[in-house]
Amino acid sequence: MKFEVLKSKIHTVKVTEASVEYEGSITIDENIVDAAGLCEFEKVDINNASNGERITTYVLNGKRGSGEICMNGAAALKFKVGDIIHVLSYASLSSEEIKKHTPIVVYTDENNKVVNK
Repeated sequence: MKFEVLKSKIHTVKVTEASVEYEGSITIDENIVDAAGLCEFEKVDINNASNGERITTYVLNGKRGSGEICMNGAAALKFKVGDIIHVLSYASLSSEEIKKHTPIVVYTDENNKVVNK
């Protein structure tokens, strides 16, 4: 049996752009993507700590070191520049794998730069 568990969490980042004129996704600075162990096109949940909205989308790599967090497509209608969000990814693990698993939690500063992991 497999269980879906938290793989990684980008604890607090600030939305830097919201672009309705895009098919959909979240663009994340590649430094943050790497720190969280995410991969491009991976499914993620986005929780908006500023207004309570929650969506599921996928990751696109943004420019490394840019601090970019861009909500694209329809998500741009629910998230605005300056909103504080959390990005969560999951993995399917067996009960044995769960015993050895520790989720990655990434923290950033006010400029969306990774401060620890």
